[in-house]
Amino acid sequence: MKNTLDPLEPKADKATVRRHNLSLVLRAVHDEGEATRAAVAARVGLTRAAVSSLVEQLLIGGFLNESGKTFSGLAGRPGTALRVARTGPAGLGVEINIDYVSVCVVDLAGTDRVRLTEHLDNRDVPPGEVLERAARIAARTLESAAEQELRPAGVRLALPGLVSGGTVRQAPNLGWNRVAAEDLFGEALGALRPGLRALPVGSDNEANAAALAELWFGEGDGAGGRARSFLYLSGEIGVGGALVVDGELLRGAHGFAGEIGHAVADADGPECRCGSRGCLEQYAGQAALLRGAGIAGDTDGPGVAELERRAAAGDARAVGALERAGRMLGLVLSGAVNLLDPDAVVLGGVYRGLMPWLGPSVDAELGRRVVSGLWVAGGGRLRGASSSGDAARGAAALVVRDVIADPAGYAERVGTP
Repeated sequence: MKNTLDPLEPKADKATVRRHNLSLVLRAVHDEGEATRAAVAARVGLTRAAVSSLVEQLLIGGFLNESGKTFSGLAGRPGTALRVARTGPAGLGVEINIDYVSVCVVDLAGTDRVRLTEHLDNRDVPPGEVLERAARIAARTLESAAEQELRPAGVRLALPGLVSGGTVRQAPNLGWNRVAAEDLFGEALGALRPGLRALPVGSDNEANAAALAELWFGEGDGAGGRARSFLYLSGEIGVGGALVVDGELLRGAHGFAGEIGHAVADADGPECRCGSRGCLEQYAGQAALLRGAGIAGDTDGPGVAELERRAAAGDARAVGALERAGRMLGLVLSGAVNLLDPDAVVLGGVYRGLMPWLGPSVDAELGRRVVSGLWVAGGGRLRGASSSGDAARGAAALVVRDVIADPAGYAERVGTP
């Protein structure tokens, strides 16, 4: 009979076990924010002697710092408090969107330490030129990070489209098809930093990165605190989506889960840049919102800030446009909620500031259409995204999470002890 089981991994040797335990200890301190050696030992199930040895290696490598005495809550004398270092290893996140580029550096704690954002119209600009622009902003960000003694371990791009294997397969609003974004960005950044170590480049969909930022850094507004299973919508020129299930991002079989902006709201609706008709973003994307409110342009005109100002002043056309968009959002979201049963729906991007006028119609539509009867308008399951996270921070934090998962591998790459 043919054996269909996957082959087993080789038996772990001492070096492999120590490598794993280094990550275990670093994650324990990271998750607690502050901990003594004794508290770490109790949490991870290792002896205090083993933890002390691992901590010393992490201190020497620049992953941890220690400060004054603190009580661990366990018997015995107070121990020194361990925290993840505020200098040294870090992550660089680069969000390239339709009308802006935002770059940030976060430290091992996930704190946003450096941020540069430039508003640029990237539509129909050659991909290489857009990625070179982003690399120039990233290079300036890295200079500022170096002044704070931060050393990013890598770069993660957050991109508005279907992203797989370092390539943007399709980004309709940018006009990109089969763009090798990681390679082009890496080459551009390397040319700006001659003689310096090349940073590994990864990439992800921008809504995925924003959803992870919400998961890791969100403030938990609304009933029930911070959700671990939620549907995230990113409202920009287009509409992106991501699904988090029990604290993990659901990527789908090919990595393309969450493209809710191209769910069809009306099969006979207006043509979308993706080639279909009646996609949600034709009714609830930034351009549709501004057009419905009678505000000219989307990046060159007064934009979303003007829409928010008019809505706050009670302008009937602006309020009406937001209510109509909210109904279409609720219509499409109700199908997703019925299918996936998330704890919450989180609206990010431009939707966050428009929640007072957009949210009630979304919530009401969900209350009418979610078949479980568990969605009650005003019940707190529809939330605006936290101000603490966005796609650039989520992307940078993904780099940091890789460092925490394998501090020994990072040390080998950069030559630290």
